[in-house]
Amino acid sequence: MDDQLKLPPVTMPVNHVEPVPRRVRAVLGGETVFDTAQARYVWEKPYFPQFYIPLADVRAELLVPDEEAGSDESSRGTAQWFGLRVGEVLRPRAARVMGESPVPGLSGTVRFTWAALDAWYEEDEQVFVHPRNPYVRVDALRSTRTVRVERNGVVLAESSSPVLVFETLLPTRYYLNRTDVDFSRLEPSDTVTRCPYKGTTSGYWSARIGDRLHPDLAWCYDFPTREVQPIAGLIAFYNERVDLFVDGKQLERPKYPS
Repeated sequence: MDDQLKLPPVTMPVNHVEPVPRRVRAVLGGETVFDTAQARYVWEKPYFPQFYIPLADVRAELLVPDEEAGSDESSRGTAQWFGLRVGEVLRPRAARVMGESPVPGLSGTVRFTWAALDAWYEEDEQVFVHPRNPYVRVDALRSTRTVRVERNGVVLAESSSPVLVFETLLPTRYYLNRTDVDFSRLEPSDTVTRCPYKGTTSGYWSARIGDRLHPDLAWCYDFPTREVQPIAGLIAFYNERVDLFVDGKQLERPKYPS
């Protein structure tokens, strides 16, 4: 590798700004609230960015002043809160319209509250939870390594044909065929989670061992994003909550929250 090559870090300084090369849009109540090819990535926290949208690309008639929320200040400058109204749908505290900002490129932009909108899109693909970090990579690779999952010495799954998911900053996840999972030990859960890189889960399971129920140990994505299509319909277990053995060697449980 060229010693002069400088790869971008996974984390960024707070208030780092970059142009978004993708078209970004969002909808509420069936109406497009904004549609832009000039969005900015803004790292309000080090690990992933938020979208800031030029006010000129927002349908201003959908913004309604939010007098209760008023204005607020941050290291990015002073912003005025607005709600969003589409027909009978009103979402208060939905948008922060930036005034003059000390951060280059942020004056006259809008930072929308993610949950205030019904759906967000990068180009024509829906994204979930928050924008994807452009410096995070996710790979789903088929494997013939042997994987065994235990909890309190009870085998919950065992497979020789897993799909391994490698995601920046996260432990490797091992997705297993349903036929390799002992569902007699598992009970369905109502939990649903969303991931910017994998999509929306279609099932969670808890494990009952003896008289104790261990909640939400396993999950699956029946309809994952295109990038991780090999995991469709497979079951994964939290490394943090079970004992994993790969090729006969027990893995150390990660020390940080999942």
